[in-house]
Amino acid sequence: MRTICLALLSAFAASILLILLILPLLKRMKAGQYILGYVKEHKNKGGTPTMGGLAFICAIVVVGICFLGFGSGDVNLTLAITASFMIVGFLDDFLKIHRKDNGGLRPYQKILFQISIATVAAVYCYVNDKTVLNIPFCNLSFDISWGIIPLVIFIFAATVNCVNLTDGLDGLAGGTSCAYLLILGIMLSLKSSESALLCFIGVGAVAAFLIFNTNKAALFMGDTGSLALGGLISCLSVFSGNSLYIPILGVMFVVSGISVIVQVIYYKRTSKRVFLMAPVHHHFQMKGFTECKISYCYFAITCLVGIISLIFW
Repeated sequence: MRTICLALLSAFAASILLILLILPLLKRMKAGQYILGYVKEHKNKGGTPTMGGLAFICAIVVVGICFLGFGSGDVNLTLAITASFMIVGFLDDFLKIHRKDNGGLRPYQKILFQISIATVAAVYCYVNDKTVLNIPFCNLSFDISWGIIPLVIFIFAATVNCVNLTDGLDGLAGGTSCAYLLILGIMLSLKSSESALLCFIGVGAVAAFLIFNTNKAALFMGDTGSLALGGLISCLSVFSGNSLYIPILGVMFVVSGISVIVQVIYYKRTSKRVFLMAPVHHHFQMKGFTECKISYCYFAITCLVGIISLIFW
């Protein structure tokens, strides 16, 4: 417990320090977020510095190495993959800033990068016999052998993009990710897993970022942060055999992803919309709910689902 507390506090402090260092630099570089014109509720957010994910993800990597070293293959690959997704997100954010639009990387380029990174994780799982899946809410598991490869690739692609879609309001993706990592960290610590410490390091780093990201945000994580968080969550869940817990603990990420899919399919078939705007958090916003209330509800629901999962763990 002492090590967990020290690691969490170290990550929090490192994240705060890096944010304080990077924020003035981003302002001088005019690395502001380009706001889509049709999101009228966000018209006053244009120019808010983005790419804040650089700070808390670097804090996770540095503190993770300090406390866990380079001994565990799971930890090493988790940090490497998280950093890789951060780089992809950074490229996307940089192009948006450079072009002064919301284009960034082309969709096929993003998918190509994501699948390439996910394939490394999938092959690692297969080669190292991490092919057993724990079934939620019961003490059962089953081995899917080579089936882990396509499953892991799908999980990474889905999770990374759903976390990215959830990053639409101040504190939304950060708060939800913080709750997810906290619950997963408690689960893994009960099994004395080394990855549990990495979960709590993530909690500390993201919690520090939320100080600057809650409404009205002084800093956005950008795709730099959201893609990396999706990668971190995927690694910690998949490598520990808890892939099937992702749609449960990450239920609000799933809601974001499904709301977009439903909206697109329904609109193409009927030229009508199911939601006022997708992802669904924008629908709630247009209904009059404040960003703080929506973000808190996402956080609270994730915690409640997590507590239920812990009861049956």
